[in-house]
Amino acid sequence: MGKPNDLVQGTLSLLILKTLSLEPKHGWAIAKRIQQISNEVLQVQQGSLYPALQRLEQQGWIRSKWAETETGRQARFYSLTTAGRAQLEKEREIWSRLSAAIDLVVES
Repeated sequence: MGKPNDLVQGTLSLLILKTLSLEPKHGWAIAKRIQQISNEVLQVQQGSLYPALQRLEQQGWIRSKWAETETGRQARFYSLTTAGRAQLEKEREIWSRLSAAIDLVVES
């Protein structure tokens, strides 16, 4: 496959919001979940992930709190806010329109 990281940069907010819609996670777990669900195609680098998490928190779509991980270390866990759930639906609609339009071009 080509350069999947280009796709991630354009859709990172959607991927993070969707991942957090299931349950709160810390940064590394968010990146790992995206990688697992995408069958190892999408890999979110820390240099992209943490600025995106900060941006989403500043926009009020996610919140964070420090807690202990399953391995016993302290990490910042992120969860979706009510505004974040609404934004996730908007992002999904945008993605659906965009991917349908791309399909039309690619399949013609």
